[in-house]
Amino acid sequence: MRQLSKVDLARLDPAESTLFPSPIPVQSVSSDEFLPTPQSEKQREFEARVKDIGDQLARRHNMTRRRFFKTAAGMAAAFLAMNDTYGPLFGVSTAEAAEPERANERAARLSGQFIMDMHTHFLRDDTRLEGFVRAREAVGKAGWNPLLRGKEQTIEDLKFANYLKEIYLDSDTKVACISGSPSEEPRDWFLTNEMKADARATVNAIAGTKRLYSHGIITTRLSGLDGGHRPHGVGAQA
Repeated sequence: MRQLSKVDLARLDPAESTLFPSPIPVQSVSSDEFLPTPQSEKQREFEARVKDIGDQLARRHNMTRRRFFKTAAGMAAAFLAMNDTYGPLFGVSTAEAAEPERANERAARLSGQFIMDMHTHFLRDDTRLEGFVRAREAVGKAGWNPLLRGKEQTIEDLKFANYLKEIYLDSDTKVACISGSPSEEPRDWFLTNEMKADARATVNAIAGTKRLYSHGIITTRLSGLDGGHRPHGVGAQA
């Protein structure tokens, strides 16, 4: 949902070609919905630390820094730099960053952990919000999701069938919640509250347990924006 004006966009540089490609972003990045704050002093400190530790460990393992940061040990190194900058917030060890085997072992050990994604979307069958197709194409071109690179994206990729596949079959997500967005134009809601409730019922019936929740949206200051349906309430519905 782009909310930035052309003037706003002219003030921004593309993150994929401007920012240092750390496993953890080195500053806030706009999602086209807001203007990001400039890089803070602490974020600059983190960037310097993550570059330094990446250089040291990449040389030790005879690989480029970019390649190192794509490994589990590289991610551990980035969290070490976060701890050194902001304090001991993350459970990571120096050995995990220095020894790829140890990092890989921990990643494998935690692969079955419980993951809950409480902000997911798909679009209604009669949607006309084609802009999200361009967003998926941009993610593929930037390399953020290699599975999308070179793959033609269509509006069908943003509907329920592919949502079910990508959330529950292609990822490690165990429980999800469907969120959404209202609109001044009723037909441009992502989903009505009833549509979300129907999807929730479908997924939970397939799973035989509660694997999907849904947000109910109330537009208190606008009338007639619930798609002709009574809202289910505020917050996640079982």
